[in-house]
Amino acid sequence: MIGWLRGRPKECWTQGNHSGILLVCSHVGYEVHLTSRHQQQLKMETETELWVHQVQRDDGSSLFGFPDQSERDLFRRLIGVSGVGPQAGMSLLQECTVNELIEAICSGDLRRLCRAQGIGKRTAERLAVELRTSLAESFGRNAEPSLVEGASFGETPAAIMELEETLSTLGYEDLEIRRAIRSVQEGQTAVPPDDDSEAWIRACLQWLSRDSA
Repeated sequence: MIGWLRGRPKECWTQGNHSGILLVCSHVGYEVHLTSRHQQQLKMETETELWVHQVQRDDGSSLFGFPDQSERDLFRRLIGVSGVGPQAGMSLLQECTVNELIEAICSGDLRRLCRAQGIGKRTAERLAVELRTSLAESFGRNAEPSLVEGASFGETPAAIMELEETLSTLGYEDLEIRRAIRSVQEGQTAVPPDDDSEAWIRACLQWLSRDSA
C-alpha cells in the first residue's frame, strides 16, 4: 500500500466534483485525488510531499493525498464510519479545515457537517456519535459540550442530568437531546424557568415531536 509520495506535480485535473494532480515520482506519474483547496495551493513542477491513503477496489486503485499526516489520519477515521465513503470524506475536508472539522464533530454541530456535499443529517449524526469521543481524546477537545450553552439552567449539573436522563429513557438519542435543549433555550418563545424541570421536559418533547414530524 502507498502511504507517502514525494514528487513534482505535472498537471492538475478536475472531473465533476473530483479534483487532483498527476504527481511525477522517479519517472512514474501517480494520479492523486486532492481537495480543490489543497490543489489550488500547489505549485506546478515544485517538489511536493503528500501523505496518501490508497483505496483498492475490484476495478482499480485510487490514491487520496493530503498535505500532512494528521489530515490523512482524520480522513481514515471519517471513512471508517458507515455511510462515509472516500468522496464524502474529501467533501468534509474541503468544507472544513482539520481543526474546524474536529470541533464540529466533537460539539455535535450537525449543521456545519451537513454543509459538506453528500453529508445528510443521519450521516452527520453517525459521525458525531461514533467519532467525538475518540477525536476528543486524541486532540484534547471537549466531547460533552454544554447542553444549554448560555442558559443558567445549564449551570446546575443535577438539573442537566435529570433532563437528559428523562429524555434518554423516552428513547431519544444523545444528539437529539442536546439539539432539543439548545433549540428551546434559543427559541423565540419564553424559556422555561430554571427550577421548573417539568416545563423543560414538556418544551423539549414539543420540539422533538415537531422536529420528527
